[in-house]
Formats: sequence, structure tokens, C-alpha cells
Amino acid sequence: MKHIPASALRTAAFPVDLGLPSARRAEAFRTIHLFGLELASASPEFAASQIVECAGAGERMTVNFINAHCVNQARDDANYRHDIADSDLLLPDGIGIEIAARLCGSERPENLNGTDLFPQICERAAVEGTGLFLLGGVPGVADAAAAWACDQWSSLRIRGTHHGYFDPAEEDALIERINASGAGILMVGFGVPLQEGWIARNRARLQIPVVMGVGGLFDYYSGRIARAPLAVRKLRCEWVWRLAIEPRRMANRYLVGNVRFLAHSMLEAARVRGVGAQIGAATKRLFDIAAASLALLMLLPLFLLTALAIWAEDRGPVFFRQDRVGANGRTFSMIKFRSMFTDAEARRAALLARSDRAGTCFKMQDDPRITRVGKVIRRLSIDELPQLLNVLGGSMSLVGPRPALPTEAASYRDRQWERLYGKPGITCSWQVKGRAEIPFHRQAIMDRAYLRRRSFATDLRLLAMTVPAVIGGRGAY
Repeated sequence: MKHIPASALRTAAFPVDLGLPSARRAEAFRTIHLFGLELASASPEFAASQIVECAGAGERMTVNFINAHCVNQARDDANYRHDIADSDLLLPDGIGIEIAARLCGSERPENLNGTDLFPQICERAAVEGTGLFLLGGVPGVADAAAAWACDQWSSLRIRGTHHGYFDPAEEDALIERINASGAGILMVGFGVPLQEGWIARNRARLQIPVVMGVGGLFDYYSGRIARAPLAVRKLRCEWVWRLAIEPRRMANRYLVGNVRFLAHSMLEAARVRGVGAQIGAATKRLFDIAAASLALLMLLPLFLLTALAIWAEDRGPVFFRQDRVGANGRTFSMIKFRSMFTDAEARRAALLARSDRAGTCFKMQDDPRITRVGKVIRRLSIDELPQLLNVLGGSMSLVGPRPALPTEAASYRDRQWERLYGKPGITCSWQVKGRAEIPFHRQAIMDRAYLRRRSFATDLRLLAMTVPAVIGGRGAY
């Protein structure tokens, strides 16, 4: 006999019939979200009772455990990651998961390791008359673990045992034997990730209601490996005991693996707590301040010439202020070089019907309210340059969705509101790809896409694209 080779276990999984409604499981167990997985949060007594109850009712459920080693394995092995993600119930195992939960600010889950849960499942199964089938370990280990359990609970029904070192050619016959056993719970102890792969590959053929991956559980209850003393377990240092018992086999898993896991946990905590987003926002703000300050210094002569031209045409004010809607719906005063006659706002209502753009935003290519100087500075986007002052003040950014008028925002529909979730900018994705030629519903979609994927690199790319867009003048009116 030989052990099941990993290559035999790493074939494409059969479609898994989950059977048990997810709503039922959600009601039975509270869950915490960690490392992209939903981990159960319950007492060992409750977990054992629910597992046996599902088995007794004939409801199909696949149960696996997640500990620090499993998290490391999932990062390295996409097949294993898929297998555990398909589990119906994931039970948190060990102090590592507790540490990760604390770092992420999540509820601290109970330690539901298989070794402690096994006696409770056996006790409950003995009362309910639910049979167990033990599969795994070297020859004789599953038998010895079954004998221990039957000594503890005389009414417990062990429907069968088999070691884990069978030839793949025997698999069909073994599965037939398991299905014919009448067991309600199958415990598979091949170790991670072999057991999860075997379960996923064969779950559709296994007629047993509850299938659990239990790792090296049988070794402890057969007496093959001594378990840590109770005092060590209470200190949550059972891993130290295992390292001392099997230093050569466990050194990489615990000495290297624990460091890796803590690093993963800190990265997960940073993601969950939004540290990355906070760093990104701070970087963006620092860049806005530096770039806007430099631009104002460099463009000062252009500012002075523009201001003089505007004043000389009609002796009106140089700047134009207008209330706009900023991040999260807060209004602010946006500043521009005035490009229209001073009575432009009063004349706007009479021109709405002649808008060149259907929908929310009013745009008119031959707007009679625009002055001669205004046409020039609009064509070159010079009228937008005073918004660098808004950037310095923090109400705007260099890159972001263009700020909306309150009347425009009031007419938003469906998900168009999402474009207000970020700080507005001087330039944006649709500004560099057609400006006013792009209909508003497309602008809103592009703004939402930018906000979902925004990054410092994206901002630099859009700023670089703004220069040729301004020179080209497409949609600038």
C-alpha cells in the first residue's frame, strides 16, 4: 500500500452538491470575515450539536478547520484555497486565528480545533445514534481512535474505519464501502491539503451527510502521538509541545510558518482597517499640495494676463465663484476665471431648452452668454486654473470627478450618486477622452470606475493625458 499521491488529489473537482441551504447555516452560526473566508463563531458545544444534528437530519455539510498553517497554505496553493472556500462550515483552530481576529478588530472566535471537538461530537453522536466512519492515519491508527471513543461512550456507533495509505485504484471500492456503512459523519484525516482535495474531488459521490477534514486527530486519540498536557493547552502553547515532540517535521511549519502568518495577519489588518487607503489618501493630498503650489508659481504670469484680459473686456470681476457639490454631498465654493457676462446665471433658465447635451448637465456650444475672452480661455481650459486654489484649500483634488452643480446633483438617478463619493478634481477620466462630447450617463460610469480603481499611478497617468487633451480641445466649450 502507498499513500495517496498529491497529483491524484489535484485533479479537477467534481461539482459539489452542497445540499444544506446556506440560510440555515447562516442562522445556526455567527460568522467572522477573515482572510477572505467566513469563519464560524460559536461555542464548541454548539458546534458539535449542530454538526451531529445536520448528520441526523440527513443534511449535507462539508466541514473544515482553519488555523495559521492553513492560511499560509491557502496563499501558496490555489487549489487548496478553492477547496476550503467551497466548504459549508469553516471552524477557527488555534491561537493564530484569535490573534489575527484581534488585529483586524473582529470578534474573537472560540477555539474550535478538531482535537477538542472530537470527544464532544462523539458524545453527542452516541446520544443521537449517529454513526461515524474514520478514514485516515497509518494502518491501525483509525482503529485505535475508534476503540478509544467506544470505550468512552459505549453506545457510540463506529460504522467503519480505514487507514489513509490506500492505493488510488482502491478509491472506488472504499467510497462504496463508506456509502454503504450508514454513517452520518465521515472524518477524513489525511492532513492539509490532501484531505480537503480528496473531499472536494469526491464529495458528489459521498452519500454521507457530514464530511469533515480532521487532520492528525486520530494520532492523538490512538495514542500514537502524545498530546500536550492540559496546562500547556490552556496557555495556548500546544504548538510549542508539538515542535518539541517532532522538531524536524514541525520546524518549518511553526518557526517559519508562524512568522509568515503574523505578517499575513498584519497585512490583513491593514487592509480591513483601511490603512492602505489612508496612506493612499495622504499621499494624494501631499502630491496635490506640492503640485498645485508649483503650478501656481509657474502659471502666475498667465494668471495676470488672463485677469487683465477679462477685466479689459467688460470691466467686470475677474473671478467667478459658484456653489458645487463635493465629496459625500458637501457643498463648497468653486473658483474659476469668469468666462461669461455678469448676468449669465440670470439668463441660464431661458437657455435650458437649447442645451446640446440631453439629461442632467447643461452644455451649449454656442452659448450667447460667453464673452470673447471667455471663448479663448475655455478653449484652452485656462478658466479652470484658479481651481488650483481649491486644491490647496482641500475642497478639490487635481484628479477626481468634476464637481456638480447642486441642481444637477438633485436630479441624479440610481448609482449616479456614487460619483460624489470622492473628492472632486480639476481633471478626470472623461475630461481627457472627449469632455462635453461624452453624455452624462457615460461620465457617471467613468467616474465610478475611477473611484473604484483610483491610485497614485492612475492620477499621474490622467494628469499626463490632460495636456494633449487641452491642446486638442475636443469637447471644450
